[in-house]
Amino acid sequence: MLPYIWEYRGRVLLALACLVISKLAMVGVPVVLKFIVDALDADADRIVVLPIVLLLAYGVLRFVNSGFNELRDGIFARVRYHAMSRLSVAVLTHLHELSLRYHLERNTGGISRDLERGTQSVSSIMNYLVFNIVPTAAEFVLVAAILLWQYDSLFAGVIFLTVFLYIGFTLLVTEWRMHFRHEMNRLDSYANGRAMDSLMNYETVKYFNNDRHEIDRYSETMQGWEECAVKSQTTMSMLNFGQASIIAIGVTGIMIMAARGVVAGGLTLGDLVLINTMMLQLFLPLNFLGIIYRSLKYALADMDMVVKLLRHPVEVTDRPDAKPLVMREASVEFRDVGFHYNEDRRILENVSFRLDEGEKLAIVGPSGAGKSTIARLLFRFYDVSSGQVLVSGQDIAAVTRSSLRDAIGIVPQDTVLFNDTIGYNLRYARPEASDDDVREVARLADIERFIESLPQGYDTIVGERGLKLSGGEKQRVAIARVLLKDPPILVFDEATSSLDSQSEKNILGALARISQNKTTLVIAHRLSTVIDADRILVLENGRVREQGDHDSLLAGDGLYAQLWRMQQKKTAEVA
Repeated sequence: MLPYIWEYRGRVLLALACLVISKLAMVGVPVVLKFIVDALDADADRIVVLPIVLLLAYGVLRFVNSGFNELRDGIFARVRYHAMSRLSVAVLTHLHELSLRYHLERNTGGISRDLERGTQSVSSIMNYLVFNIVPTAAEFVLVAAILLWQYDSLFAGVIFLTVFLYIGFTLLVTEWRMHFRHEMNRLDSYANGRAMDSLMNYETVKYFNNDRHEIDRYSETMQGWEECAVKSQTTMSMLNFGQASIIAIGVTGIMIMAARGVVAGGLTLGDLVLINTMMLQLFLPLNFLGIIYRSLKYALADMDMVVKLLRHPVEVTDRPDAKPLVMREASVEFRDVGFHYNEDRRILENVSFRLDEGEKLAIVGPSGAGKSTIARLLFRFYDVSSGQVLVSGQDIAAVTRSSLRDAIGIVPQDTVLFNDTIGYNLRYARPEASDDDVREVARLADIERFIESLPQGYDTIVGERGLKLSGGEKQRVAIARVLLKDPPILVFDEATSSLDSQSEKNILGALARISQNKTTLVIAHRLSTVIDADRILVLENGRVREQGDHDSLLAGDGLYAQLWRMQQKKTAEVA
């Protein structure tokens, strides 16, 4: 947390100065109160003058204590909320830096809850340290100094012993019961993840009539959370009782000693009031210190998942000497590329091909052949296990990821839209684009008439993940979006898989016009969509089995010809 504090070190020092002044005033209150009591008790002739001055001093000290406390809060607010803001941005930045592998395995609901708790914990930790722990420690030192200076060391000894027992008991019991809090957090994140997952897959749940199944899974997790919460609360009550007992014994012992001192004549009534008031001022925050310590431990537990997230290694990074991609020519080349998620699951082996500027290359093959992996490697979502991927003759591992991704546009197989307007989703590729540009790409993607038929038009909210639009409509938005980006290299990953025949025909015509002067990589399942490709690569089990144009591959009567006959037969059966 030091980097967040150090950025506003001037404010921190000023806040601490206000804290010191406030605590000096707070400790001065019982001292003045002692003189008031002694003056009233000792000399009736001075009652009119001296107590009024002391009472005014008493009021001023109260005012200074309260005023500088509030001033400290106001000064430190910028530090606290800036730290919360910085941490939130840092976590989101880190999440975006993590590889696709991490995001395919993540639990969105769990991460969301961990991030929320972790961000709040920063505010809590700073609040406890600056407003509770440090002030209580400062007050304890001041009270102990006054008691050692003014009174028998036995008073300070009893206070030290009481505080030592109190802190020791608090630490031991709190550490023992912290695993309940950690388990509560784990189950809370898990339950939230399950709830989010069931809601995001609402239609699937309904299709299979599994409402009760999802609720039972959630309820089972919440029952575990409930058991941990009950144990946490029960052990906290035990801790509170133990703390209160230690304080009660300590305060009673000190008051007995002070009362005996007054009876013996060694202490005045003012001394008794001073000691009693100081004990109240010291043990009241000390009593809260137990609660603060527990809360601090909870905050640290809440922050634990965020710290682990920030420590999660970034798999794909820019090299220290990485330079921006220079687009001399819009070419793509795979040289003996091998890729695997782990050793026992190889996805690509020795894949080689070259896509020259302005050329259209199609990659086809059975499901699981590794077609979409090629697009992910080109975008450098993963680093290749062996070989090289080159764009414009430059190894993509040696250039910045930002410049690489600026040069490539993609229409993915599964289009996910932001929960915003259609206009926002279209303009996402180029936020500064004009309305005319947006309408033009909507027309080219054959979605303009659909948008204009909606009551809100381009301001229509598409819903979470674009659920208010059909699969074909989402696909057309994605196509329009990449046309707006207008990159030199285009990738279509099953770009027309969700479209009806007429829409597919319209879009293929538009894509043919748009991609005339662009380098185009088409990943397709339907072979009828790629018969016009300059070259077709046939993948099977991660290897290039065949390549050539449509006619030569049919003439070769290999895997491509087999897939073609199967699809043609299926089309005929449907017709």
